[in-house]
Amino acid sequence: MTCQPPVTPLKAKDYKSQIKPVWCPGCGHFSILSAVTKALAHLALSKEQTALISGIGCSSRLPAYTDVYGFHGVHGRALAVASGLKAARPDLTVLVAGGDGDGFSIGGNHFMHACRRNMDMTYIVMDNEVYGMTKGQASPTTAPDWTQSKLTPHGTGVPSFNPAAIALATGASFVARGFSGDPKTLTQLLVEAIQHKGFSFVQVLSPCTTFRPEQKNWKHEVHDFSGEPTQNSAQAAHNIHVDGGMGVGIIYQAEHPVWEPTPSATHTVDDLNMGFSL
Repeated sequence: MTCQPPVTPLKAKDYKSQIKPVWCPGCGHFSILSAVTKALAHLALSKEQTALISGIGCSSRLPAYTDVYGFHGVHGRALAVASGLKAARPDLTVLVAGGDGDGFSIGGNHFMHACRRNMDMTYIVMDNEVYGMTKGQASPTTAPDWTQSKLTPHGTGVPSFNPAAIALATGASFVARGFSGDPKTLTQLLVEAIQHKGFSFVQVLSPCTTFRPEQKNWKHEVHDFSGEPTQNSAQAAHNIHVDGGMGVGIIYQAEHPVWEPTPSATHTVDDLNMGFSL
């Protein structure tokens, strides 16, 4: 009998690719990349059984910087691609990465229905309240009185999108908020999100030092959510609306029915063509 050598546990660095990030110096996304790889290492996930899907934007570069299966899709469609992948390969651990523009503007409809469908995957939104890749215009989460964009020099005048409230209202079974300036806590949040059975939504406050330098003050404004995560949606909604958007931690976690595809016989392209010919 041949003895197999022991498998060496993977470290966080093993989940990083050879491609170096091109984010601006000081961008919060660096810490999020680190937290993601540390979470994967903590859970000892196989790289071959893990997939990271993204859309378009600074945040959506994440698949290129990781050494797992990845797909860099089109603007706002990351959740649609990820849902198809999870339906076809329910055995995979599926992570989705995006930004506040990609996820809540052009991808807003996909976001709501992904929450409602409650498939078993984790959605990480790196929220800096601005479109950083396209030179700093307001995003859905930008405050209505932000006047530093040349496209909206008088502010948007439109109330900010509340990601946690929308995720809760549309059926996500795990809703959390993290901060890139606290990577240790963020790593633990991601571990718990990935372990959760159902659709896990993690909004990560990630300062844009180029177009929103005032966000450097977020490190003084974030605070922990008080108490344990609630399973009561009404209580969670109250907590979200009185929090001011800077509370960090698990806001809501409950067991909801998880949508999974019904196993069926495999059909080939020839079978489909025959159906059209009838």
